[in-house]
Amino acid sequence: MATSPQHAFGNRIRELRAAAGMTQEDLAERCGLFRTYMSRIETGKANPTLTMIHALAGSLGVPIPALFGEAAAAPARRARSATPASAKARPSRGRVSR
Repeated sequence: MATSPQHAFGNRIRELRAAAGMTQEDLAERCGLFRTYMSRIETGKANPTLTMIHALAGSLGVPIPALFGEAAAAPARRARSATPASAKARPSRGRVSR
């Protein structure tokens, strides 16, 4: 059975929290959450908002991509470098192409 994105994210939060020497209660307090909600995130039963993801990263002292593991950051770098030169060209002034 494949791991859902919520479970994978929760596992990563648990790993980072443990590596930082924090309890669920410690991390929840730093993020302004209840410990029970932190437990739901770590078990994949909650789907945190972008605001919460930002708070988790800040509280854990890691960049946001680290919450998703190393593999999540790599495709974004490749996608940026694969932008064709024609996409970077400046459009002509005042003209709309049809």
